[in-house]
Amino acid sequence: MTVLNASTLNLDQVYQYFHFERLSYNSFRYLLQLEPLSEWEIAELNQIRADFENYLNDGKVLEGMVMALTILPLLRLAGFYRSPIKMRMEQEIARIHIEDEDIEITGRLDLICVNKNCPQPTDIPFWVLVVESKNTSISPTEGLPQLLSYTYKSLEQQRSVWGLTTNGVYFEFIYVENKNEGEVIHPTYQPLPSLHLIEPESSEKLLQVLKAICKLQNSL
Repeated sequence: MTVLNASTLNLDQVYQYFHFERLSYNSFRYLLQLEPLSEWEIAELNQIRADFENYLNDGKVLEGMVMALTILPLLRLAGFYRSPIKMRMEQEIARIHIEDEDIEITGRLDLICVNKNCPQPTDIPFWVLVVESKNTSISPTEGLPQLLSYTYKSLEQQRSVWGLTTNGVYFEFIYVENKNEGEVIHPTYQPLPSLHLIEPESSEKLLQVLKAICKLQNSL
C-alpha cells in the first residue's frame, strides 16, 4: 500500500482519488447573509491590515506569521473564539483509504473550527471551517488540493463544510458539499470570489463573510 501526504497532491490527483466535481463560481450572497460592519469592527479590521502591512513591507511573511497576524485576529473579530465554536491547530486527519488505488492519504490540518454543540450521529465534532495557510510568496490556490482532501473526510459525517486557503493577502473560500443522500459520497466544491486583505472594501467583505459563516453555524 502506498501512503501519500495530502500536501504532495495536485488537483488532478484529488479529482482522481476523491471524484470531486467543481461547480461554477457564485457570489457570497447566494450562500450567506452578509451584514454591515460596525464602526468598531472596521477600526479593528484596519488595525489588522496595518499590522500585517508592517510585516509585509519587510518582504516575505512566513506561514506561521500569516496565521498569527491575519487569520487568528480575523477569526477572533468574526466570533470564532466564542462558544459553541472551538478551534484546533495542527491536527492530524484520520487516514483516508482509497480502495481502488490501494492508497492511504495522511495530512495535518493547519486550523479547524468545530461546533461542539451541533448534534452528530457519532462523537465526531461538526466541522465549521477548515483553514489552510501559505506564506505570502505562494498563491493560496496551491493549498486547494490539501483543503479538498481534508474537507472530503468531513463529508462522512456532515452534508457540507466551508474551506479557506490564504497567504495573508488573498483569501479564497470554497463551499464543499455532499450532493448525495445516504452512504455514497458525491463531493462538490464551489469556489467563491477571491478577497484581498489590503484593499479596504474587499477586506470588509472578508470579515462579513467570516461573521456570516460563524453566525450560520451558531444557529444550527
